[in-house]
Amino acid sequence: MDKFLLQQQVLERLAEDLLQAEQAARTAHETATHEENIAENKYDTLGLEAAYLATGQARRAEAIRQAIANWRQFRPCAYDAGKGIQLGALVCLVDADGNQQQLFLGPDGGSMKLVSAAQLVQVISSDAPLGRAMLGRCEGDEVSMQVGSTRQRFEVLWVH
Repeated sequence: MDKFLLQQQVLERLAEDLLQAEQAARTAHETATHEENIAENKYDTLGLEAAYLATGQARRAEAIRQAIANWRQFRPCAYDAGKGIQLGALVCLVDADGNQQQLFLGPDGGSMKLVSAAQLVQVISSDAPLGRAMLGRCEGDEVSMQVGSTRQRFEVLWVH
């Protein structure tokens, strides 16, 4: 599986998300500033609510721009067994029931599911609980994390 192809898919998805966030911010701004939404009394808050929404959408768009910049600068490296799993690793985990999941450890802002070579790949950051738990692990190691009152355990099947 090609990590650079996965990176391009992440960038394409982030670009789509950015377009949607920018459009939502524009729409909310237009609603907030439209003459029909000028408050007539203290209970007329549509314009104010739209202004808050526009601000939130603008912040989301900026966060997506930062994620795009991080992913453009990102250079996935080959797996080094001496260092264990690091940013850029493509990892296959298996649980006690034999269920496998493939994970691509990337920079912040890219949490999404992709399909590559007919395989589902979950993109996560090293700041995610599972991402932190995998750092430094090697093939055959156990990865565990607490989810609520349950401890989830996985074995690292392979790493690329």
